[in-house]
Amino acid sequence: MTKTKETLVTSFALFSLFFGAGNLLLPPLLGYNAGEDWIWVTFGFMITAVVIPILGILAHARLQGTMFDFGKKVSPAFSTIYCIIVYLISITIPSPRTASATHEIAIHPAFGTSPLLTSSIYFSLVLVFVLNRSKILNFIGKFLTPLIVIMLFAVIGIGLFTSDGLMNVSTFEAPIVSGILEGYQTFDAIGAVVVGAVVIISLNLKGHNSFEAKKEMIRKSGFIAGLGLLLIYAGLISVGSFFGTDIQIDNALSSDMQRANLLRGISIASLGSFGNKVLSILIALACFTTAVGIVTGTADYFKGIFKNSQNAYTITGILACCIGVLVGQLDFHSIIVIAIPALMFIYPITIILILLNILPEKLASAKVFKVVVLTTMVFSVPDFLTTIGLAESVSSLQNYIPLSTFSLGWVLPALTVFILTNLLNKNKITT
Repeated sequence: MTKTKETLVTSFALFSLFFGAGNLLLPPLLGYNAGEDWIWVTFGFMITAVVIPILGILAHARLQGTMFDFGKKVSPAFSTIYCIIVYLISITIPSPRTASATHEIAIHPAFGTSPLLTSSIYFSLVLVFVLNRSKILNFIGKFLTPLIVIMLFAVIGIGLFTSDGLMNVSTFEAPIVSGILEGYQTFDAIGAVVVGAVVIISLNLKGHNSFEAKKEMIRKSGFIAGLGLLLIYAGLISVGSFFGTDIQIDNALSSDMQRANLLRGISIASLGSFGNKVLSILIALACFTTAVGIVTGTADYFKGIFKNSQNAYTITGILACCIGVLVGQLDFHSIIVIAIPALMFIYPITIILILLNILPEKLASAKVFKVVVLTTMVFSVPDFLTTIGLAESVSSLQNYIPLSTFSLGWVLPALTVFILTNLLNKNKITT
């Protein structure tokens, strides 16, 4: 395989590993509610759903290790706990969510089967892919991703030309912030630290030994995958906005059903009755590739912990799929509700670790890592408590934290201590 072809296959695989249930369902409703402000909400969404995740891939290209390397400058103990928490979150929330979305949108409307049957068959197939570890990157990159991309561009392209282009009035007071927070729900920043490790191990299994060659390939693949995500997200948000008056969604329905009904309406408006079939296949493929990436990444990590034990890899893969079957029986909305508290705490830490790992060594010393990560953790607590129903206990505190009302109270404190710690380090060096 030529170098250019392998880079494209890797970038396609990266795109598919990122692009799952939330990535397809969240943007159209975001655009629908943003109306004429769809450009601004797109800008915010891109920050947490494209820029940060791709920076995570670039950090992986630089480190070329595992997720453990992202947090080891804080301390080995912290990094181990962080990795275990992220992988547990991944196999209990975003991975089962892919099965739930597949069932609700693609399987149940067509066959009327139970969620248990869907999730059982779904994760049995996921396990087959996971146990054939060496073939994952090529199969996803060569075959599954092109199908996903073709169908996405068909829905978006035809949809943009067939809609009336009449938009709703925006329901967002701060469109950019709304886009940023909705980007959390894609899990793409967490996905970056998980699937980036999958790509590195896959390249190692294919015989790539040169650090610099792998670095260049991963960086190029990351940029191509990022461009693909940007185009697809912008397209889905704009289509959701342009169909604002063409498709009516029932506000009494849960947000997940609103997302599904809107996407189904757009698909049918774009592709006619065939649109339902396209949507079903699209959902199933997009969700499946993401689940494979999550379970594979988790199995890879625990294989490394147990001295490269293949048994540890197999057992972890089986357990992750069993959890997927059990949790995957919940509806999509319930899984999102469960996810929000975890996201509000772990997502800021993940973002900070990604940003610190792409900075030059002189700006991201071990001391900077420790201070900035600790600050981020402390200032993420009020957002976490708010999401579990304890808003009253922290409301007075949030009044004194800038951006806290937008669930971004950690941003300025983390930036402040980053600058101050580097200034103190610089002063010590000069004196």
